[in-house]
Amino acid sequence: MTRLYKDMVTLSGRGLTVLDHPLIRHKMALLRDTATSSRDFKQLVGEIAALMTYEVTRDLPTEPVEVVTPLETTRGERIARKIALVPILRAGLGMVEGIVQLIPNARVGHIGLYRDHSTLQPVSYYFKVPMPVADHWFFVLDPMLATGGSASEAMSELKRAGARHLALLCIVAAPEGVAAFTSAHPDVPIFAAALDRELNEHGYILPGLGDAGDRLFGTK
Repeated sequence: MTRLYKDMVTLSGRGLTVLDHPLIRHKMALLRDTATSSRDFKQLVGEIAALMTYEVTRDLPTEPVEVVTPLETTRGERIARKIALVPILRAGLGMVEGIVQLIPNARVGHIGLYRDHSTLQPVSYYFKVPMPVADHWFFVLDPMLATGGSASEAMSELKRAGARHLALLCIVAAPEGVAAFTSAHPDVPIFAAALDRELNEHGYILPGLGDAGDRLFGTK
């Protein structure tokens, strides 16, 4: 069976799964392009998130179910756990629709965090997730894993609420963000569409794709 990704990228001894499908690479090139409109940027983010979903959900547990076809009764399988998508506001919202198209029964929570541009530290302002927390598999969505501060804080809030099954999905990751996140949460897997070169002095990913929130929603 052909897997969606080619290889596992190891960074400072920690694992990061970089999805390396040709369609993802093609769409990433369009996503990075400064000429891409806000409408097309939003569509591309959703499409990339949908492509990532196949690999991210590979290990979800299933349970047997009896299915009545037009001809006979047979056995099938269904996902045995409730799935919750938790976008980090606001840019994470762009990834939700693409995943929901594949998992329409997924519940959606929200975590509000922003990065203080002077300290580069996350500031929390909103937390609302499906209950009971322990019954769900949580996929935290954030297009950019830059310093890792916001994603780390989101995971900490979910763990304090009782979450047991967690994964982080991002479009672009920086080595510094991966190192910081895995240091704080070595038990949480990271899935990314691209691992970029570095952060600049302002905490932005290079080569990156700009401010994902601004490009999604047409703001500056």
